[in-house]
Amino acid sequence: MTEPSKLQGGPDKPSLKERGPELAVSALLMLIAALVIKDSVRVGTGWADDGPRAGYFPFYIGLLLLASGATVFLSTLLTWGKNHAEFAQREQLATVFAMLIPMTLYVIAMVWLGIYLPSMLLIGFFMRRHGKFGWLPTAGTSLAVPLAFFIVFERWFLVPLPKGPIENLLGF
Repeated sequence: MTEPSKLQGGPDKPSLKERGPELAVSALLMLIAALVIKDSVRVGTGWADDGPRAGYFPFYIGLLLLASGATVFLSTLLTWGKNHAEFAQREQLATVFAMLIPMTLYVIAMVWLGIYLPSMLLIGFFMRRHGKFGWLPTAGTSLAVPLAFFIVFERWFLVPLPKGPIENLLGF
């Protein structure tokens, strides 16, 4: 059985407290709610001759979301000094960021390079870095998966996926 100090992180293990993420997420939810409410008012929140207008239900969903976010935000502020609960330890956050940073770069790269090349690079990176696969299986898989997506979506289903300069050079 592990010691309680190891479960809690102990005084020597830096960690992220719960209150910061709670404030950030509740503020984000309130921002999204404000956007939903604003757009619902723009398209109409009342009743028309044929029933509710397009913004009727989203308006009330936005109000509920705003109330929920505000409740969490205010309760976090009111219990700021009392709440010392741990959200995550440094090692746990490192694992999250080890996935989040490459995925963010992947999404950004898709804007300029299309979906195929960034997908190939992402698969190869994860296989080598986190999966510890050799070069041959990594190269084979990172080439085969985007190629399979190209065949299935572009050729069989005729659904165009985002393309970049390499696909343009190849005539696709």
